[in-house]
Amino acid sequence: MPEEVLFESESDRSREEIATYLRTIADNLESGGAITLKAGGEEVTLDPPNRPTFEVKAEREGPADGAKELSVELELEWPEDGEAAGESGKLEIE
Repeated sequence: MPEEVLFESESDRSREEIATYLRTIADNLESGGAITLKAGGEEVTLDPPNRPTFEVKAEREGPADGAKELSVELELEWPEDGEAAGESGKLEIE
């Protein structure tokens, strides 16, 4: 299935700035509100359903003999026409 990028932003930010972005997303999710992403002239608003799929991934990437890069990816996913389905065990984040 081809991917259509609706919005993208990548920049170095302080841990505090990132926490503020994540807190805003969390507050909107908790209140049932939509999430609006803005950068430059780009803007997209998404309205997650009550139970989207939540994916958490930790990765190490890079060449076998070179410097590696670590990442934590958090993803909300849902079908455009309805609720997500499925559950795969308890997640804990500390």
